[in-house]
Amino acid sequence: DNIKCELSRNEFEHIYEETLESLCENLEILLESHPEIKGCDISYGDGVLTISLGAHGTYVINRQTPNKQIWLSSPLSGPKRYDFDSSLNTWIYKHDNVPIHSLLQKELSEIFKHNVDLSKCSYFAVKQ
Repeated sequence: DNIKCELSRNEFEHIYEETLESLCENLEILLESHPEIKGCDISYGDGVLTISLGAHGTYVINRQTPNKQIWLSSPLSGPKRYDFDSSLNTWIYKHDNVPIHSLLQKELSEIFKHNVDLSKCSYFAVKQ
């Protein structure tokens, strides 16, 4: 367990909110550019980001404040818990060291059948 997370609660809340707000903005643009995927919807409120992709399923990303984690539920890969790694300045799944943005890019690229780029998101890992 070499993930470095010494965030205060306030730092966690700030980083978490910025992460999810920027994901929401970038994913809204993605969904708007793909009207062929029916039943798409994205909502962010009360610390929960829900990305509904019609027949492709629903992603839910929410905060777990006591553990200072982000929890992701993916229709493709199931549940994962992400810790903030301050040395990488991103959210990492410690079982495979894959950043949350990398997983989302990979899975959404499969669903949308083209390369999805989330590099404009806050706390995107430079070293993917």
